[in-house]
Amino acid sequence: MKVLDEHIELTPEVRNGKPRIAGTRITVADVVIMHWRMGQSLDEIAGKYNLPLAAAHAAMVYYYDHRKEIDESINQDQAFVEALRRENPSLLQAKLKAL
Repeated sequence: MKVLDEHIELTPEVRNGKPRIAGTRITVADVVIMHWRMGQSLDEIAGKYNLPLAAAHAAMVYYYDHRKEIDESINQDQAFVEALRRENPSLLQAKLKAL
Protein backbone atom coordinates (compact mmCIF):
# COMPACT_ATOMS: atom_id res chain seq x y z
CA MET A 1 0.00 0.00 0.00
CA LYS A 2 1.54 3.25 -1.16
CA VAL A 3 0.43 5.36 1.84
CA LEU A 4 1.96 2.90 4.30
CA ASP A 5 5.16 2.75 2.26
CA GLU A 6 5.36 6.53 2.52
CA HIS A 7 4.82 6.67 6.28
CA ILE A 8 5.98 3.35 7.76
CA GLU A 9 9.45 1.84 7.41
CA LEU A 10 11.32 -1.16 8.74
CA THR A 11 15.09 -1.07 8.86
CA PRO A 12 17.14 -3.59 10.88
CA GLU A 13 19.55 -0.97 12.23
CA VAL A 14 16.85 1.26 13.75
CA ARG A 15 14.76 0.08 16.75
CA ASN A 16 15.69 -3.53 15.98
CA GLY A 17 13.75 -3.48 12.74
CA LYS A 18 10.40 -2.76 14.36
CA PRO A 19 7.92 -0.95 12.10
CA ARG A 20 8.17 2.77 12.75
CA ILE A 21 7.12 6.12 11.40
CA ALA A 22 9.45 6.96 8.52
CA GLY A 23 12.31 9.27 9.44
CA THR A 24 11.76 8.83 13.19
CA ARG A 25 12.47 6.34 15.96
CA ILE A 26 8.77 6.25 16.93
CA THR A 27 7.48 2.72 16.41
CA VAL A 28 3.98 1.67 15.50
CA ALA A 29 3.83 0.05 18.95
CA ASP A 30 4.75 3.41 20.55
CA VAL A 31 1.80 5.04 18.80
CA VAL A 32 -0.53 2.19 19.80
CA ILE A 33 0.52 2.47 23.45
CA MET A 34 0.13 6.24 23.50
CA HIS A 35 -3.23 6.06 21.74
CA TRP A 36 -4.95 3.02 23.31
CA ARG A 37 -3.30 2.67 26.70
CA MET A 38 -2.49 6.30 27.53
CA GLY A 39 -5.60 7.76 25.92
CA GLN A 40 -3.87 10.29 23.67
CA SER A 41 -5.61 11.18 20.43
CA LEU A 42 -3.75 10.75 17.16
CA ASP A 43 -3.89 14.55 16.80
CA GLU A 44 -2.15 14.92 20.18
CA ILE A 45 0.51 12.35 19.29
CA ALA A 46 1.20 13.98 15.93
CA GLY A 47 1.43 17.43 17.52
CA LYS A 48 3.58 16.31 20.44
CA TYR A 49 6.17 14.65 18.18
CA ASN A 50 5.84 17.00 15.19
CA LEU A 51 4.55 14.23 12.92
CA PRO A 52 2.24 14.50 9.96
CA LEU A 53 -1.23 13.44 11.10
CA ALA A 54 -1.29 10.99 8.20
CA ALA A 55 1.75 9.24 9.70
CA ALA A 56 -0.03 8.71 13.03
CA HIS A 57 -3.04 7.31 11.21
CA ALA A 58 -0.78 5.14 9.03
CA ALA A 59 0.75 3.70 12.20
CA MET A 60 -2.70 2.62 13.38
CA VAL A 61 -3.56 1.19 9.96
CA TYR A 62 -0.32 -0.78 10.04
CA TYR A 63 -1.18 -1.95 13.55
CA TYR A 64 -4.61 -3.25 12.49
CA ASP A 65 -3.01 -5.08 9.55
CA HIS A 66 -0.35 -6.65 11.85
CA ARG A 67 -2.14 -6.65 15.19
CA LYS A 68 -1.04 -10.07 16.45
CA GLU A 69 2.70 -9.53 15.93
CA ILE A 70 2.66 -5.98 17.33
CA ASP A 71 0.63 -7.03 20.40
CA GLU A 72 3.15 -9.84 20.98
CA SER A 73 6.02 -7.35 20.70
CA ILE A 74 4.34 -4.98 23.17
CA ASN A 75 3.74 -7.84 25.61
CA GLN A 76 7.36 -9.03 25.33
CA ASP A 77 8.64 -5.51 25.97
CA GLN A 78 6.38 -5.15 29.02
CA ALA A 79 7.51 -8.52 30.39
CA PHE A 80 11.14 -7.41 29.98
CA VAL A 81 10.47 -4.17 31.86
CA GLU A 82 8.67 -6.00 34.67
CA ALA A 83 11.56 -8.47 35.00
CA LEU A 84 14.02 -5.56 35.23
CA ARG A 85 11.90 -3.92 37.92
CA ARG A 86 11.80 -7.11 39.96
CA GLU A 87 15.55 -7.70 39.61
CA ASN A 88 16.51 -4.07 40.24
CA PRO A 89 14.25 -2.61 42.90
CA SER A 90 14.12 1.14 43.25
CA LEU A 91 16.43 2.47 45.97
CA LEU A 92 14.13 5.46 46.38
CA GLN A 93 11.12 3.21 46.95
CA ALA A 94 13.08 1.23 49.53
CA LYS A 95 14.02 4.42 51.38
CA LEU A 96 10.44 5.67 51.31
CA LYS A 97 9.15 2.37 52.69
CA ALA A 98 11.75 2.54 55.45
CA LEU A 99 10.37 5.89 56.59
